[in-house]
Amino acid sequence: MFTKLSNWFLKISTWPLTLACLILFLVFSTLFLPIHNATAAVYAGELGTPDTSFYYTSAKLYQMADGYGSLGRAAYIRARFAFDIIWPLVYLAFLVMGISWMAKRSKINLRICGRLNLLPIIGVIFDFLENGSAVVVMARYPKTTPVFDVLSGIFTTLKWIFMAASVIILFFLAIFTLIKFIHSRQQPR
Repeated sequence: MFTKLSNWFLKISTWPLTLACLILFLVFSTLFLPIHNATAAVYAGELGTPDTSFYYTSAKLYQMADGYGSLGRAAYIRARFAFDIIWPLVYLAFLVMGISWMAKRSKINLRICGRLNLLPIIGVIFDFLENGSAVVVMARYPKTTPVFDVLSGIFTTLKWIFMAASVIILFFLAIFTLIKFIHSRQQPR
């Protein structure tokens, strides 16, 4: 199943689709992400948000929930059901298509390199799990929510690990592809 999914991404990762995903990612990053971050900063203040932390304890999550106040918690929950559903799908499309397209162009062993295009999916799954766990905690506050409060921080860390790995892979594939392209241009014809 995973091999078929990976191969399908490799197959559909054409230059126009990859470029469209890059443009969509850049538009969201430059237009919508700053607005979302500014809105979040209004209720989060110096407490920060679970999404932007690398790791946080359940105590820190409850401290955020308390500091946000009821209006801030409501705003946080609304953002998870709007922006934080669309944004992960946008960066997922960009990373999967970018890795797939670069893997094909780099001519690195696709049996190894091609499967790397699935890493962003794992990261997005953890992103959704993080958001869901944090929403449950925020919605139930001031009641405690055992398990969800602990898992939220763990899911956040795993999200960042898989997202960072995906970006690093894309970066190295891009460099390797560029080197191959330059080298092929220097070959006498």
